[in-house]
Amino acid sequence: MKIPSPSRPGRWLTCVEPEALVHHFLRHPPENFTSFTLTSGLPGFLANFDLLTTADEQLQTTLKKIPGMRRLLTWRTCFIGSTASEFCPLPAEEPDDLIADMFAAWDKQTAILIVKDIPGNAPFLGKAAQNHAERLIPALEKRGFFLVEGQALAYLPIDFADEDDYLARLSPGRRRDIRRKLRSRRDLRIEVIASGDSRLLDPDLLSELYGQYLEVYAQSEIHFDLLTLDFFKALLHDTSLAARLFLYYREGELIGHNLCFIHNGMLIDKYVGFRYPAARECNLYFVSWMENLGFAKREGLRYYIAGWTDPAIKSYLGARFTRTRHAVYVKNPLLRTILRPLAGHFEQDKAWGEEPPA
Repeated sequence: MKIPSPSRPGRWLTCVEPEALVHHFLRHPPENFTSFTLTSGLPGFLANFDLLTTADEQLQTTLKKIPGMRRLLTWRTCFIGSTASEFCPLPAEEPDDLIADMFAAWDKQTAILIVKDIPGNAPFLGKAAQNHAERLIPALEKRGFFLVEGQALAYLPIDFADEDDYLARLSPGRRRDIRRKLRSRRDLRIEVIASGDSRLLDPDLLSELYGQYLEVYAQSEIHFDLLTLDFFKALLHDTSLAARLFLYYREGELIGHNLCFIHNGMLIDKYVGFRYPAARECNLYFVSWMENLGFAKREGLRYYIAGWTDPAIKSYLGARFTRTRHAVYVKNPLLRTILRPLAGHFEQDKAWGEEPPA
C-alpha cells in the first residue's frame, strides 16, 4: 500500500483528547497494526479485521455453524482514524478533499475501507466540530460508502455538587447497591500520579501495569487492538499529556489502575487494568468510577468521558451516551450490495440513546 507522507501536522477538529496521544498511537501502533498518516493529516492504520467483531448474536450464531467461516470473514482492512481517539480526528479540509485523500491513501489495496467513529451529537465536542463531521456524512454516502452505527460512548457532565448529590439522581435501589459496593474504599489506598513522575521509570511497576491491562483485555468480549508496552511507556513518560494514573492498593498490593487524561475541561478515561480476583472483590470498577468523578469535580472540569464498552454497567452508574458512525466502502460491487442490507446486524449499541437513564 502506498502511504503518503504528511505535509503538515494540521489541527484535528474532532479530537477530544490531547493530540499527542494519537501521535503515540502512530509511533507505537497495536500489535499487527500498520499505522500511517494521510497528506491531510488524518491518521489511519491497516489491520486484520474480523467482520463479526461487532455482529449481533443472531448473525454470529448463524455464521459460526459454517466451517471455516470465521477465517473467511477476517480481512485485511484499511481504517481511517485511530483506536486511541474517541472520534476520528478530522482536520479542517473540505469533505470532498478529505475523501479524495482517503481514496488516494487506500489505493484499492485492501477489500474494505472504513472511516471509523465519525462523531454524532456529542455536546462536549463543540458545534463547529460537530458540523464539520455532519458535512462529511453525505459526501461519503455520495461516494458509495454506507453507514454503520458505532459503539455508544459514555459521558457525564460534571454538574453535581458532590457524590451524595450525584447518587441522589439515581433510583433508590441503585443508590443502595452502589453505596454498598463503595464500602470497599475503606480497605483501599488510592494514589494519583502524573505522567512523567519518576516512579514511572521503574520497569517492575511498568510491567505490573501492563500485566493488569492484559488481564482486562483477556476477559473482554471484543479483541481488536492489543496495545503494546512501548505505547504505555510513551504515554506514562510524556509530561505534555497531562495524564493522571490512579493507583489502587489493598494491603500494600497494587490491584488496579486507571489512566486518564485532562484536556479542554474534560477528564478522559482511557485505559484500565485490574488484578483479578482482588479487583472484583473490592468492586474496583464502581470505586474507580466514583473516584474519577470526584477528581473531575475537584479539578473544576466540565465533563467526564467514560469511553466505550460496557454500556449496561455505565448506564447503571448514571452515564449518558452519544453514538458514532462508521462509513464503510467495499471494493467489490457485488459484495457491497450483499453487505449493505446487513449493516443493522453490526449495531449492537444502538439501543443506548443520548438521554440520561431513567
